[in-house]
Amino acid sequence: MLRGVDNHSLPHSMPHSMPRTAAFFDLDKTVIAKSSTLTFSKSFYQGGLINRRAVLRTAYAQFVFLAGGADHDQMERMREYLSALCRGWNVQLVKELVAETLHDLIDPIIYDEAASLIEEHHMAGRDVVIVSTSGAEVVEPIGELLGADRVVATRMIVGDDGCFTGEVEYYAYGPTKAEAIRELAESEGYDLSRCYAYSDSATDLPMLEAVGHPHAVNPGRTLRREALAREWPILDFHRPVRLKRRIRSFPEQPPPPLGPAAAGGPAAPTAGLVWYASRRRPTAA
Repeated sequence: MLRGVDNHSLPHSMPHSMPRTAAFFDLDKTVIAKSSTLTFSKSFYQGGLINRRAVLRTAYAQFVFLAGGADHDQMERMREYLSALCRGWNVQLVKELVAETLHDLIDPIIYDEAASLIEEHHMAGRDVVIVSTSGAEVVEPIGELLGADRVVATRMIVGDDGCFTGEVEYYAYGPTKAEAIRELAESEGYDLSRCYAYSDSATDLPMLEAVGHPHAVNPGRTLRREALAREWPILDFHRPVRLKRRIRSFPEQPPPPLGPAAAGGPAAPTAGLVWYASRRRPTAA
């Protein structure tokens, strides 16, 4: 199995065909409006995984806010902090806390524009892959909620006692994201020259460079400068919306397939997510 990729919990949305294509999405501040780690911090505190001091520490706040857009040195410090923070956490408890609060916490902060793009890419026959530096225990359930076909996420080593050891098995960051995409392309038959990628962070430049259709989403200064220099599309996502609300507003007619013009510019407001409702599956035990 590809490191950092869950090939079993998220089934394929389309039958195999050649050449296949995919759309790769960063998660924090690209698909959802906040850091996924920050979003669950209250749940982790209430579940006894972190104390009040840990919640308030500047290092923790730095990690959860900058995970999607920090430079290399900051990301390394964040990785070290995350490793120390989660050492001794019971993995099953983490999964239960995420499952209990997933819809209440994540549903309201999904960008409407990102949800529309995900839907359009699926209707165009492309797989959707979430590629995130956040931990797999958080990213995989969010991937299911979004209807993604696969996720690439950071994985921590789990000891014989079922708890995190504090060591990182796979760090989904920077060049390793691009490596994961290339490995997926080889195993799944994706034509990367026809694939799409979306991110808000300059640390994801290797991922964006790996595909033929890179997009900067709400980019920081560095990524915006690079996107302008390379003439990459720059998208503005600013409308978080509950998926249930989009389902209620689903129109009678389906939206048109995603074409080159639609993919290169801001996502048009398309149909709600009856498709998501049909794909959502019970969380595996």
